[in-house]
Amino acid sequence: MAIYTFRLPDIGEGIAEAEIVAWHVKVGDTVEEDGRLADMMTDKATVEMESPVTGKVVSIAGDVGDIVAIGSALVVIETEGEGESAAPAPASAPKADVVEERIEAETPDAEDVAKVEAAVPPPTPEPKPVPANVADVAVKQDASARVLASPAVRQRARDLGIDLAEVRPSEEGRIRHADLDQFLAYNAQGGYRSAGRQRGDEVIKVIGMRRRIAENMAASKRHIPHFSYVEECDVTALEAMREQLNAHRGDKPKLTLLPLLITAICRALPQFPMINARYDDEAGVVTRYGAVHLGMAAQTPAGLMVPVIRNAHNLNLWQLAREIVRLAEAARSGSAKSEELSGSTLTVTSLGPLGGVATTPVINRPEVAIIGPNRIVERPMFVPDGMGGERIEKRKLMNISISCDHRVVDGHDAASFVQAVKKLIETPILLLAD
Repeated sequence: MAIYTFRLPDIGEGIAEAEIVAWHVKVGDTVEEDGRLADMMTDKATVEMESPVTGKVVSIAGDVGDIVAIGSALVVIETEGEGESAAPAPASAPKADVVEERIEAETPDAEDVAKVEAAVPPPTPEPKPVPANVADVAVKQDASARVLASPAVRQRARDLGIDLAEVRPSEEGRIRHADLDQFLAYNAQGGYRSAGRQRGDEVIKVIGMRRRIAENMAASKRHIPHFSYVEECDVTALEAMREQLNAHRGDKPKLTLLPLLITAICRALPQFPMINARYDDEAGVVTRYGAVHLGMAAQTPAGLMVPVIRNAHNLNLWQLAREIVRLAEAARSGSAKSEELSGSTLTVTSLGPLGGVATTPVINRPEVAIIGPNRIVERPMFVPDGMGGERIEKRKLMNISISCDHRVVDGHDAASFVQAVKKLIETPILLLAD
């Protein structure tokens, strides 16, 4: 018998600790060599830890959400066979980069196991859900079933989450659509209790990516004096050009609005270097970047992530479209590399069709600005008729929002930059000019 102590390896330059975001084993499990042990999150990426040996898990270092220092014991594994000294792990290796200790013994060393188990309490078992009161549910269902109502009224009540037993019938004891309308109106004024079904309370531990997002957003609002500016842009011609380009794209990726907007941003930035910058407030230094490494805020199952389009200013529309798709998929699948999630100089955040009328996005610190395109809407507008007059025409309009760090960017600079972007997207042929 032998005992392996799997210690958390050095998983990145300057990383002193990592957070446990998922366990793939528990005490008593048998793990195979190269089997998954845990997912550990640093400030830059989530790294999967794999077992270097086959054996039984004796103890693990804490619960999901706990912080583990580099070099600390993560998992203790009991293996079969005679113990032997373990070879040191390579200086850098993907996933299997481990530090391990093997102790010779006929049976597990109880003293070592006791030390780890004393330091790390066993995981608390999940509480079993309490079954609903079957009698109460049965009584409620029986009361609703006895109410007189047509099938259409019953279906509407189910869709609205209304218990028919709570609705007062207006005549002959039969509930009609008008009674549901009155119930909803009276409920809105506080006369009835809520028509919606009450959900049980949930207690959710804030861990992993969600905790990182919370910390970063709080630090951004705490340290940065934000201001926002919003401008309306006519994107009718831009959308027409996009449709024409897509109609003749061949095997190229389909263009969305984002590559066109990024191209406009990159063309405008050389006139406004204070926008493409990062502010080290501790050192009191602002770095204005020549290259545009554009952060692209993306919603993923793990939370908001910001993959980075490197040297976006050097990419054409089709290259941008391809890179956007690649990075978004890598972020959603959790396969994005740490260098693809850091180093941005400016960020664009878009909610697509949910973009709203205007947004006030929070700056991705230590950057000094973030840009948010909003939803495209169609509205009538006065446009020149070519004969000195005006006519009413349906146009496609979109607001562009920008939030800036007022310590670095003045309001005039932010407004001038957005106006330069507006000119480019309202005259989209300029985006294709050299």
